[in-house]
Amino acid sequence: MKKRIVWFVIAAAVIAADQLTKLLTVTRLRLSESFDLIPGVFRFTYIRNEGAAFGMLSGHRWIFLVFSSLAIAGIAVYVMMRPPKNLLTFTALSLVAGGGVGNMIDRVRLGYVVDFIDFCAFPKLWKWIFNVADACVCVGAALLILALAVDSVKDAKKSADRGGGEAS
Repeated sequence: MKKRIVWFVIAAAVIAADQLTKLLTVTRLRLSESFDLIPGVFRFTYIRNEGAAFGMLSGHRWIFLVFSSLAIAGIAVYVMMRPPKNLLTFTALSLVAGGGVGNMIDRVRLGYVVDFIDFCAFPKLWKWIFNVADACVCVGAALLILALAVDSVKDAKKSADRGGGEAS
């Protein structure tokens, strides 16, 4: 039970951080306005994203609402029914769910997602503007892939230790 509460707290913290930073963005910057934090490298630029991550599939809000709802519900059911024992998986699922909810709040409330984090150091390599929720979903997905790889290696090692590996 304690793990489930921690999962909700982490997801809620992601949602709160995401919504707070978006609120600060819309109250401090005009649309398309930028504020340099590190000139030529990193700035805040307020944009409205009507698509998915990095502006893909702009104008298809209902697809993201349905997909996000299903994914978040699936993660929540999984965590409630069978909380991950692996801290990496647990954290990854918390980040993905919290980030998904953060962006879903924008899509439902505003019809678009507020983006503002702008790495401008490599404009030919990286041109996308994103937000805290996007970052948490991406980091969570990467951690989930890492956790799956670690689990696969552990399972292969256990199998080999039991003599279940192939003989040479």
